[in-house]
Amino acid sequence: MKEKKHIPTSDQTFAWNRPFAALKDVTLPMMPTKPDARDPADKTLAAPQRNRGRVDIIRSTAHRGGKTVTVITGFVGISQIEKERMAKEIQKACGAGGTVKEGRIEIQGDHRDTVGRILTNAGFRPVFAGG
Repeated sequence: MKEKKHIPTSDQTFAWNRPFAALKDVTLPMMPTKPDARDPADKTLAAPQRNRGRVDIIRSTAHRGGKTVTVITGFVGISQIEKERMAKEIQKACGAGGTVKEGRIEIQGDHRDTVGRILTNAGFRPVFAGG
């Protein structure tokens, strides 16, 4: 059976043992850094390139039970990781859900204006198509 510790409730002083007091004077070794190492999952993006190409912003309801979805297609020379980052940024700005499917970004709802502004700031040339 585990022995229970008794903490006095009277006005007596209680000697408290600080469990991490011994770590106060310990110095930790520094990790060497590589100046040219770039992490692909790094959140800081470089300055957006201008003229990254045309992308189509389409409002679609087909095969979705009447629900409207904003679809962004036509990305050229952009990685899947960057599409996923851009999709997260667009979802956050629109306050809606979305996904990346088959090389296109789908955002729930009709958010063509917000999506167009974000893509323009990222260096793309958005073209609105469909309804």
